[in-house]
Amino acid sequence: MTPVELSRTVLRAVRRAVDDGELSVTVPERAVVTEPGPGGCGDFATTIALQLARPAGQPALRVAEILRTRLAEAEGVRDVVVTGPGFLNISLAEEVDPVAGLVREIREKGTRYGYGDALAGQVVALRVPYEVRAEVVADAVVRLVATQGGRATVEHGEPVNLRPVPAPEDPAPLGPDAARWALLHPAPHDRPRITADHLIQRESNPLFRVRYAHARIRALSRNAARLGFFAEPGPVGLGDRCGAGPSGIRAPGAARPPGVSAQAAVDYFGTSADAGGRSLLGTLAHADAAPLTHPANTGAGPLAPPAPPTLADPVPLGPRASNPLVAEGVPTPLLTPLAAHPRVLAVAATRRAPDRLARHLVTVADAVLPLLPCVLPVGEEKPSAAHRARLALAEAAGTVLAGGLSLLGIDAPEHL
Repeated sequence: MTPVELSRTVLRAVRRAVDDGELSVTVPERAVVTEPGPGGCGDFATTIALQLARPAGQPALRVAEILRTRLAEAEGVRDVVVTGPGFLNISLAEEVDPVAGLVREIREKGTRYGYGDALAGQVVALRVPYEVRAEVVADAVVRLVATQGGRATVEHGEPVNLRPVPAPEDPAPLGPDAARWALLHPAPHDRPRITADHLIQRESNPLFRVRYAHARIRALSRNAARLGFFAEPGPVGLGDRCGAGPSGIRAPGAARPPGVSAQAAVDYFGTSADAGGRSLLGTLAHADAAPLTHPANTGAGPLAPPAPPTLADPVPLGPRASNPLVAEGVPTPLLTPLAAHPRVLAVAATRRAPDRLARHLVTVADAVLPLLPCVLPVGEEKPSAAHRARLALAEAAGTVLAGGLSLLGIDAPEHL
């Protein structure tokens, strides 16, 4: 059962409660399900009871209990627990693997994962001024509208209905990819920064983090093929070994992978002394430039004999404080942003807001980085079903990153 399927199950429970006369509300269009927060339990949680409490005229806990009994009867649901003011925590049946289901869906749909019909049959007329940022935003909106079954046209002149804050200077010197990111990443009402920061290969640069994560995933796929295994959805097998949740991300204070120091365990960009104080870009992104000599690899060290200096020069990364997700050692769960991708595309298209997609890609990139060191076999390990499942999960994140960058008109590099 994927998060999307679980969301539909929640809505069916609401509809049944309305039909039975226990709730007097309008059934919402969607129910958001996420990984449980602090104090929660199970595989997923939803705030639907809190959302419906006021229109239903009942306490949130009462609404949650009404929905709990119906959700507990749904196929694929093992248990439902109400916590806090009315959070519904859902545990799936043991044979149901939410990660594998979501990964299979992404692999099946490819870069079209997340496409929907929110604007099916509609024609969205965009009228923009003759200004570079407005032109770039309009181009991205045209692509986004198409993902939802609609068609957008772009015209110039008054009255304007799409007018983002203009760029303070010509972004062309940044190059096509960095220029588009500089114009699309800020919200339309924010003034874009046209600076060389968008070109710096440091963790403080969101564009670099997104492109780096994609390139690193592609490198892992190539190196896995050299080790004789390929991606296959299934249980990622990190719960016991790395203290990870269903998305393969370690929880705070959880056990770290074998052979990885405490400092390096939360150093996803390889800037610590234990990781050699150098970017993983130098040791991994170009690791497939030469044949592998051994299968023992964590992803935090060289995968091949030293490549020519021009390929593997270390790229020092910026201060860790610039990325609170890394600085605090609490990486964003991966399953939630992957499952939210269809909703993000729909919102970005209907609200003409490509900046929402850009920020979502940063979230996905930051969430997948902690998983990558556990993809390849470590030490004397042999490639197993768990390694294949982790690779499939990583590749699913890479597919989302590639598809999102394409919609923004930005290249998703195989090498970086």
